[in-house]
Amino acid sequence: MTEPGRPRVALGLLHYPIFDREQKIVATNITNFDIHDIARAATVYGVEKYYIIHPMREQLMFVDRILDHWRIGTGSKYNPFRRTALDNVQTVENLPQALADFGEDCLRIGTHARPVAGVREWKLTELRASLRLRSCFLLFGTGFGMTTEYMQQLDGVLESIRGAPPKDFRHLSVRSAVSIYLDRLLGPW
Repeated sequence: MTEPGRPRVALGLLHYPIFDREQKIVATNITNFDIHDIARAATVYGVEKYYIIHPMREQLMFVDRILDHWRIGTGSKYNPFRRTALDNVQTVENLPQALADFGEDCLRIGTHARPVAGVREWKLTELRASLRLRSCFLLFGTGFGMTTEYMQQLDGVLESIRGAPPKDFRHLSVRSAVSIYLDRLLGPW
């Protein structure tokens, strides 16, 4: 549970349904870097839970083995900071399971590199103000992003992180995007 006065925020890292570079719908693999780096950013900004969402049991077992190593195995003694960062990580097979655990009465906000047709776009300042009143589940996609149909089931999509002009390059790693969004939404400024 978060501290009184602190917004209740959860993160989800979705691995299906995801577009690949050819716009085919796939399930992406979970990476070790995404587990650790996103958990660390989530801990720094007081995120209540970080859900790794994947429909394949083998992928979730991979995450569970890594978590066990750092939470209770030799890694817990080797690097206690890593253990602390991984305390709030949980694996689930789908978004409804994550929402049932976190609380279904929350804003469900996705992220994407570009605006999504038919989906409400939330400005960062608007969502930051809303966090005082309502809990929020921020959903991040892997690969080349969540499918449009999937995002249309959410309460909206957060405005994208824009690159520097004139290129406006928008292909950040999900780890970088999570850190930037968390700082802009929950940072002390």
